[in-house]
Amino acid sequence: MKRFAILFSCFALLATPVLGSSRFKKQWQDKYVSADDVDSDFKSKVRKHGCYICHVDGEEKKEVRNEYGKAVNKFLTKKDYDEWVKADPEEAKKKIYAAFEKAGKAKSKDGSTFEDKIKNNKVPATDSGKE
Repeated sequence: MKRFAILFSCFALLATPVLGSSRFKKQWQDKYVSADDVDSDFKSKVRKHGCYICHVDGEEKKEVRNEYGKAVNKFLTKKDYDEWVKADPEEAKKKIYAAFEKAGKAKSKDGSTFEDKIKNNKVPATDSGKE
């Protein structure tokens, strides 16, 4: 039983850093892909990209963001997120969605806004390292 407890504790400690990014991912997916009218191909692309909606495949996730991730990070950080959720989860959701909307106004390297790309069922970043 002790071994199980120790193993579980180690797993929990190792898994904790991922929670921050998976929280962002869940909020993003809730906003952009959870509706019934969202294109199924877009949903598939988003699932395929996962964390690489904001990060770069093959790079250290904690340190490297793609162009869309950099835009989002201007308006939303993990520290903000944690503080907002602790204070008021419903208000936090509004602030997080507002940050996504502000980031959406920024332009991608291809000249389109991230918002337009998402509306047209495209992943926002051109430099995620995913196809």
